[in-house]
Amino acid sequence: MLIKRREFLKISSLATASLLMPNFLKAMTLDEALNPDQKILIVLQFTGGNDGLNTIIPTRNDIYFKERNSIAIKDSLQLNDEAGINPALSYFKELYDNGELSVMNNVGYPNPDKSHFRSMDIWHSASKSDEYLETGWLGRFLDEECYRCEHPTQALEVDDMLSLALKGEKNKAFAFKDPKRLYQTSQEKYFKSLYDHHHDDETVSYLYQTLGSTINNADYIFEKSNAKKSTESYPNSQLGKDFKTVASLIKSDINTRVYYLSIGSFDTHVNQNERQRKLFSDINEAVKSFVADMKSNGLFDDILLMTFSEFGRRVAQNASNGTDHGTANQMFFIGGGLKKKGILNPLPDLTKLNEGDLIYTEDFRKVYATILKNWLKADSSKVLGWKNGIYDFI
Repeated sequence: MLIKRREFLKISSLATASLLMPNFLKAMTLDEALNPDQKILIVLQFTGGNDGLNTIIPTRNDIYFKERNSIAIKDSLQLNDEAGINPALSYFKELYDNGELSVMNNVGYPNPDKSHFRSMDIWHSASKSDEYLETGWLGRFLDEECYRCEHPTQALEVDDMLSLALKGEKNKAFAFKDPKRLYQTSQEKYFKSLYDHHHDDETVSYLYQTLGSTINNADYIFEKSNAKKSTESYPNSQLGKDFKTVASLIKSDINTRVYYLSIGSFDTHVNQNERQRKLFSDINEAVKSFVADMKSNGLFDDILLMTFSEFGRRVAQNASNGTDHGTANQMFFIGGGLKKKGILNPLPDLTKLNEGDLIYTEDFRKVYATILKNWLKADSSKVLGWKNGIYDFI
């Protein structure tokens, strides 16, 4: 019997939520928490190309103020003699003062691409700019680590769709926006009835298998997300809700080692300061609540929060009080286990540009290699093919 188009779409919708991974949710019923010595990585993606020069501000650089005569940040919070931070990131300043934040400037890659989609693919896959990979750096981490895992629940993305960064050849992470919504969807009578009368058609059997696994096991994530309710007050923003979900799962006995979140858009071609201020305020308040939650539960030393954006912006502002697509950018690292704190390397050199763009000095793949080897205790050379050393900030 042929499946009707309406049925196919309904199954596909729920299957998308479970990443088309039939064995994933079934495996999640095996209850095995993280080992005490295992660390947790949280990746926060600044989607759209955040302007790094208005994030960490070169407060004593005349070129910066000349090239950005109307959008330069003049009330930054001073970090050291040469650098300040955007005032909307006041909690990041507090973390900096406490030795709980590190900043790496001028991160990028050779022959940078200014397309949002292509550059994000490069960051997600850890590829060269002329190399096209179908797997992500964290997905390949799952491939390497989960061959011996009883259940591949090592990575979760708080989103409706799974990013390339978390797609491996054999293993993938699991994406969901709201544990309760996923659970409620999986419990709908229609889906259960549909699965009970499943088709043997080879074309859709994979979807039916996924549907069955989702129905039987979606309550596992929902259960874990409610296992230890947070007493911390989180902002009502979407990012605040996402961080609250992550915090609840970290405090449960789920075995997840990587969480992936995103916020945007930072594509600030027009009226940049207003848009960036709003996004930074959301980030500031969400991270503040999350860190307080981790500290109050004795977990701050075991988490590392890393931020990145697919590229920075051009040094000079445009005619619309914004900035256009650029190249290198900075990354933030937040946690209680940092070995080196503060600003890790020099600010961008605004006297040496490539047609108005920053010239990167730090390769993002070296950062990934550092995270994999020193934090996640994985073989970074197998995951990335990177053999050019690592940093020592963690």
